Amino acid sequence: MPKISTYSFLDVSGNIVHPSVGAYNFTGEGIGEMTISMATDRTAHDVAADGTVMVSKLAGSNGSITIQAQQTSSLHNWLLLWYNYLYLADTDEWTKTAVLIRAPKMGKTHVGTGVSPQKIGDQPYQAQGQRVTWVLMCADLQNLPI
Repeated sequence: MPKISTYSFLDVSGNIVHPSVGAYNFTGEGIGEMTISMATDRTAHDVAADGTVMVSKLAGSNGSITIQAQQTSSLHNWLLLWYNYLYLADTDEWTKTAVLIRAPKMGKTHVGTGVSPQKIGDQPYQAQGQRVTWVLMCADLQNLPI
């Protein structure tokens, strides 16, 4: 008999927290898609003229969390509030946000600290409602087992 596994985005939950703006907790509502991406390559190769390869192990744990939110969702509205606060606040407020994403059925936890918005999400206006893409840049992004 084949091995069967199941997945549901409803099993994924998260928190976005900033000490001055507050917290937004979610379990999928208003989110169309979410992607966790590391930004730093961990390996680099240098090839000499004779073909010898020198492999470098690189440090770095920065990355991004990309969230596609429905344009009428409470998440999108919270992210707008968060962005506008950060834009007008003192510079030292810019990276005080932390993000925690939990996917217990898959045994994964993602923790982003030093989080700031890459830019305000593009605002679509069409006949049909759309998604707004928010890229949250993380100075440190850890992919941990639960």
